[in-house]
Amino acid sequence: MRFRNVEEIASWRLCVGCGACVYVCPERKIVMVDREKEGLRPLIRSKICRGCDDCVRVCPGREAGNQFKGRRMGQIAAIREGFGPVLEVWEGFAPDPEIRFQGSSGGASTALALYCLEKEGMDAVIHSGFDEQIPWRNRPVVSLGREDLLSRTGSRYGPASVCDGLASVESIPSSCVFIGKPCDVEGLRKIQALKPGLNAEVGLAIGIFCAGTPSTRGTLDLLKEMKIDSDAVEEIRYRGKGWPGNFSIRLKGERNEIREMSYRRSWSFLQKYRPFRCYLCPDITAEFADISCGDPWYREIKEGDLGHSLVLVRTEKGQKAIRGAMEAGYLTLESVPPDIVGKSQASLLAKRREIWGRLLALRIAGIPAPRYDGFPLYENWRKLPTKDKARSIIGTFRRILQRKYYKPLDYRREEGMGTLF
Repeated sequence: MRFRNVEEIASWRLCVGCGACVYVCPERKIVMVDREKEGLRPLIRSKICRGCDDCVRVCPGREAGNQFKGRRMGQIAAIREGFGPVLEVWEGFAPDPEIRFQGSSGGASTALALYCLEKEGMDAVIHSGFDEQIPWRNRPVVSLGREDLLSRTGSRYGPASVCDGLASVESIPSSCVFIGKPCDVEGLRKIQALKPGLNAEVGLAIGIFCAGTPSTRGTLDLLKEMKIDSDAVEEIRYRGKGWPGNFSIRLKGERNEIREMSYRRSWSFLQKYRPFRCYLCPDITAEFADISCGDPWYREIKEGDLGHSLVLVRTEKGQKAIRGAMEAGYLTLESVPPDIVGKSQASLLAKRREIWGRLLALRIAGIPAPRYDGFPLYENWRKLPTKDKARSIIGTFRRILQRKYYKPLDYRREEGMGTLF
């Protein structure tokens, strides 16, 4: 199916909410809308569109991978099929105790970003943070130093359109660090392919491992589960302040009182709110980034354990940054065997192996499906037991019928269209 614009892509539930289309629209007619049941989705503010096709060309929800085909020298062959191009695997933490404590795991992405600001001459970090006006929502933010970064630590398990924040690059004297989910980094790379001038503006791209992005409705329902009025919330942290950290709420007027729920219980609740597109995403560990960070879940985490980060170096630029950060004392890392990645992210790998069957079901049903180039999805799917292969296809057909995925959404008319970003 040929899409005329990103609204059509979103209507078929293929949008990932990265915000790349907002940045590239030459007429600035696209805004992101928070649909509470779906996520951040694009809305064209005018019915008159020039039809330049830029928004469609940079959409990672429609397709991904075209500019990243082929094998590069030095990649670790043992894990490429499951986790993409990896040159080095490290595990460690930020030796700064505050960064390590505040971070979601070992604070590696925060420490690396700070190193780039303080030692590599970069001027800003573009990432996501909570919206001070509506704290249970996210927004793109620009951090200029340590205090900014510390105030925005902790995973943001909700919609975030980080590429929407790339407009800030134009006012940055030097270059920036970009931190985002895998789909955000894919959007960034597509923008760079369309606008090569942006290459010099982004000094380093850091990706975060992702199991899917729950919709805003997930957070709101979790607050209800905790009997908390969303209007009374002043701050939300999904993780951090210990490893893996708790889902924690601070209410207005209660500076010293925190309401908490364990990370495992809160994530178990929130993951049910992941939109359909997340179940079709093969990029679970940010394969398009220079460096990817996540949790080394192979470890048994005990109460009081200090955080650790799993770090995948994917490019020569990433190698240079990691070595510089270690030499300057911003990161303490040790090389670990590549099989640690599969042991740490077994559930994400299992999800990836089902995707080829899901895409097949969509195509048989005549429903638009994302196109992927360079991802060994069929090879992954073949490794599933026969029962799981059948389930990946039959289960998708069942969802198509039960949830009416054969019909496009008309979210301009549906309820739940929230804040414009």
